[in-house]
Amino acid sequence: MTQQGVRWTAEQVLALAPDAASRKAGSKLAAAGPWSQAGTSDEGTVWGLCKGSGSKPYQTVVDVADSSGPAYKCSCPSRKFPCKHALGLLLLWAGDAGAVPPGQAPDWAEQWLEGRRRRAAERTTRTGAASGVTSADPEGARRRAERRAERITAGATELEQRLTDLLRGGLAAAEQAGYGLWEETAARMVDAQAPGLAARVRELGAIPGSGAGWPVRLLEECALLHLLDQGWLRRESLPEGLAATVRSRVGLPGSADGPPVRDRWLALAQYDTSDSRLTTRRIWLHGAESGRTALLLSYGAAGRAPELSLPVGLAFEAEVAAYPGGGQLRAALGQRFTAPAPADIRPPGITPAEAAARYGEALRDDPWLDSYPVTLARVIPTPDGDSWQLADPESDLALPLTPSARSRPGLWRLVALSGGAPVTVFGECGHRGFTPLTAWPEDPTGQAVALC
Repeated sequence: MTQQGVRWTAEQVLALAPDAASRKAGSKLAAAGPWSQAGTSDEGTVWGLCKGSGSKPYQTVVDVADSSGPAYKCSCPSRKFPCKHALGLLLLWAGDAGAVPPGQAPDWAEQWLEGRRRRAAERTTRTGAASGVTSADPEGARRRAERRAERITAGATELEQRLTDLLRGGLAAAEQAGYGLWEETAARMVDAQAPGLAARVRELGAIPGSGAGWPVRLLEECALLHLLDQGWLRRESLPEGLAATVRSRVGLPGSADGPPVRDRWLALAQYDTSDSRLTTRRIWLHGAESGRTALLLSYGAAGRAPELSLPVGLAFEAEVAAYPGGGQLRAALGQRFTAPAPADIRPPGITPAEAAARYGEALRDDPWLDSYPVTLARVIPTPDGDSWQLADPESDLALPLTPSARSRPGLWRLVALSGGAPVTVFGECGHRGFTPLTAWPEDPTGQAVALC
C-alpha cells in the first residue's frame, strides 16, 4: 500500500510535538504562506522549504512511512524533534492536499532518504551478525550480577534502618530535616546501584511540602518503600513473577524475553515526563487481534525528546515482546512490518466500577503500581464542585479525574468532544483518580483525539 492519499489528522500530527510551545509554533506554520516547493511522494515522504529569518529558507523533510515511526530532517538550528517546521509541514500536508501535491522529491531530500536507508541496512546487518553471539565471559557476568545484588542488599538494609529511625522519631522530624536528608539517602541508594530505590526516596523528600495531609501521604509512601525493601531482602522466597517485579522496581535492568506477539497495534496514547536527568516517553499500544495492552518506554537525555514516536490513532503491524514480572505491561517493540497508518480500531470499553476493580486486581501482582490502563465506555465528563469526573449515565457511578488531569488543556478538549454526550476514553486509573489520555466520540467513524 502506498502512502499517497493516506493523510493524518491534525490531532495525530500535534501528538508528535515535544512540548506545548512546539505545538503552538507549529500550528502557526500550518498555512501555505511560509512554504514553497512543498510536495509528497507515493513512498510517504513530505518535503518543503519554509521561509525563516535568514536569507535561505529552511529545508524540511519528513518520512511518514518509516516502519519505526516518522523521521524528520530540518536545516533549522532547533534541537527539538520534531521542530516547529516539521510540525507545520505535516499540519499543512494533513489539512490541505492542494498545498502539498504529489511530486518528485528534490535532491536534498533524496540524499537524506538514501542515507537513512543505507544506515538502516547497516543496522540490520549488524543485528543479524550479533544475534548469534553469546557472552564471552558468562562466569564474569554472573560474578558482576552477584556483586551488584550484594550492594543492593546493603543499600536496602541501610534504608530500612533510616525508615525505622524516621518512624521512631516521628513524622514531624521529616518536615524539620528538609529535603537534604532524603537527597543524601537517595545518593546512598545510587551508590548501592539501586536507582529504583533512589527515585522513590527522592519522592519522599517532596511530600512534607506538598500541602495539607502530607503526614498521611508520607506514611503511605514509607510503607510502600518498606514493602519493596522487604521484597528484595526476601526475594528468594517470592513467586517468580513477583520476584521479577521487585527486581524491576528496585532498578535492575531486564530484557524482553517473552514470546513475540505479532499483531496490528494501535497507538493509544503518547506522553512525556521529564526531570533534570532524563525525558521518559510512554506509548500505550492496543493489539487489535490479541486484545493486549502494551507499554513502550523510550528515553532521551534531559531537554531532548526520545527517538521513538508513534502518532496517536495510527496502527501498524509489528511484533511486541513482554518484559518479565507479574502483571507487568511493559514490552519491547520488535520487527515492524508496516508503517503507521489511519485505522478504525478501538479498544473495548468497560464501566468505571470495572475499571476500579481492574486496578485493584493489578495491585495484587504489583503493589507499587500507581495506575493501570483502562478504556471507559460511554462516560460523560461532568463537573464535581471544583473538580471533574467521568460519570456512567446508566449506573450513576463515576471516576474522579486526577489533579494533574484537571490542570491540562486536554480536559477542555475532552469536554468539547463530549458536548454532554457519552464518549469513549482511554487513560490510566489509579488511587489518585483517572487520567484521560485519548478519547473517541460516540460516532464509530470518529477519529481519536489525543488529550495529553
